[in-house]
Amino acid sequence: MPLVLCVWLIFLLIMVFIAYLCYTIYMRKDNLIRGRTCVYNVNYHIVWSVKYRRKVLTAEVEAYLKNVIQDIAQEKGFEIAECEVGENDHVHVFVSAHPKIAPSYIAKMLKGISGRRLFLKYPEITKKLWKGHLWNPSYYLETIGSISEEAIKVYIERQSKGGDTE
Repeated sequence: MPLVLCVWLIFLLIMVFIAYLCYTIYMRKDNLIRGRTCVYNVNYHIVWSVKYRRKVLTAEVEAYLKNVIQDIAQEKGFEIAECEVGENDHVHVFVSAHPKIAPSYIAKMLKGISGRRLFLKYPEITKKLWKGHLWNPSYYLETIGSISEEAIKVYIERQSKGGDTE
């Protein structure tokens, strides 16, 4: 009986060791964020356009907009990994956020605050738009898994060069 028990314990220890190795090799991620109550990797690709697709996001406006978006993210507690303006009429952002921050809140903050600040700094934009709205009321939202992060970043980077080249 003791021999069977020893073999069983050795087998169990080997299985635990193999499970630990598999976990450390395959489940380890460098992009995990550790919060007080959770470990997470929550990413979104958010796109929104200028109302009526007006081409008002010039190079000067784009540079200011990118700074404003970074400031908003810092104030509201999320992170902008990538931000690009496409074809002078829409914005792509790659956002990482704590799970407690709703994606709709992120879009609302980015669009609302950036629109107000752009109108204050560049009042001439209002002449190309009606009724005091810079952004289209809708937006596109996509969750991003860790496998496709690089593909989305490359896609967003291409937006600054005039759209898809494929």
